[in-house]
Amino acid sequence: MNILVDILIHLIDYLFIFHCRYRMGRIILSRLLVLVLFGLLLLFFLLKDFNDQRNIHVNDIEQKHKTLTPIISKPFVWSSCQQNTSVSNITDFGTLPVYIKNFLFYKHCRHFPMLLNVPYKCGGDDESSDVFLLLVIKSSPGNYERREVLRKTWAQERIYNGVWIRRVFISGTTQSGFEKTRQNKLLELENHDYNDILQWDFEDTFFNLTLKQILFLEWKEMYCPKVHFLFNGDDDVFANTDNMVEYLQGLKDNDGNKHLFTGHLIMNVGPIREQHSKYYVPVQVQESNSYPPYCGGGGFLLSGFTAKTIYNMSKTIPVLPIDDVYMGMCLAKAGLKPESHVGVRTAGLNIPSRKLDSYDPCYYKEVLLVHRFLPGLTYTMWQTIHDPNLNCEHLKKTHKINR
Repeated sequence: MNILVDILIHLIDYLFIFHCRYRMGRIILSRLLVLVLFGLLLLFFLLKDFNDQRNIHVNDIEQKHKTLTPIISKPFVWSSCQQNTSVSNITDFGTLPVYIKNFLFYKHCRHFPMLLNVPYKCGGDDESSDVFLLLVIKSSPGNYERREVLRKTWAQERIYNGVWIRRVFISGTTQSGFEKTRQNKLLELENHDYNDILQWDFEDTFFNLTLKQILFLEWKEMYCPKVHFLFNGDDDVFANTDNMVEYLQGLKDNDGNKHLFTGHLIMNVGPIREQHSKYYVPVQVQESNSYPPYCGGGGFLLSGFTAKTIYNMSKTIPVLPIDDVYMGMCLAKAGLKPESHVGVRTAGLNIPSRKLDSYDPCYYKEVLLVHRFLPGLTYTMWQTIHDPNLNCEHLKKTHKINR
């Protein structure tokens, strides 16, 4: 409006000067003024209509966004889960390590407040089918260097072979007091920069890895229900996500709508009863002396169909602290089986000779996953296997990886 007033003033000044200089008649001058005013009024209404239409369009977009935005507070805000003191009556409870006791006290707790969320990671419910491979990476708050390197290497969000690869890190909380606050702030800052952190307010420990998996599967069903495939693994593995996409695209008659669960297959084993072991599971936690077949938790691939099935089965299976075994239990209950994939090496590569470089990139160019890698080595390996000048003829002629 102010612009139109300025234009009118300048035109009147111009006509007045023109009249004085060329002694224009009053009738002609009046007619010109009328034409100018008419033109300005027409321009005013056109601009007003344009702005009205623009505002309507913007409001429509905002309203559509509001209707699509999930209400993330309600599903993930839960009252504090109370300790189940009755477990102290279990036989020989007093002889158990403190961490086992704590697990039993809170074994029934499955819902915790969500501290960090990325609800549009997959584009929303309707568009989550655009995500071909979702990388689900288990990471503790303090593992900043690992996450930074993965974002630059195999966990890059990108289009490969015409399909989308997306990434989320799943985490709980560690430490207490000021240090817990600092680590939570670190994840908050990372999430602001990268939009890739899912964090819940539970203690991030080895015995809570199953809880982390269940919480993620619940999240996945809410925000990424139509993703085709998922990679689920640790933040200290080297994953060749190029090879993963090519393998998944080569499956016959399975675009994620059928069963797939493949990795390093482990069979005919049971709970470790020795207290010194990281994997110690006493009879108070698991009475059975055998586990169903499962894939090592360092990393495995599964379809969207199987992820949903595992989540549904988990609702009726008591939590077991060993997360990869728990996945196998859910599969067994659903009548499904995990499969072995020769390219998944959670126990590392078996190099044929000590004289050879165990980190020769030619060994890692063909695999899907190897456990474990330090951040610096991960960065170097990723860059090297993508070097167009990498020559692996020396291995093809003389050596092969033992399978």
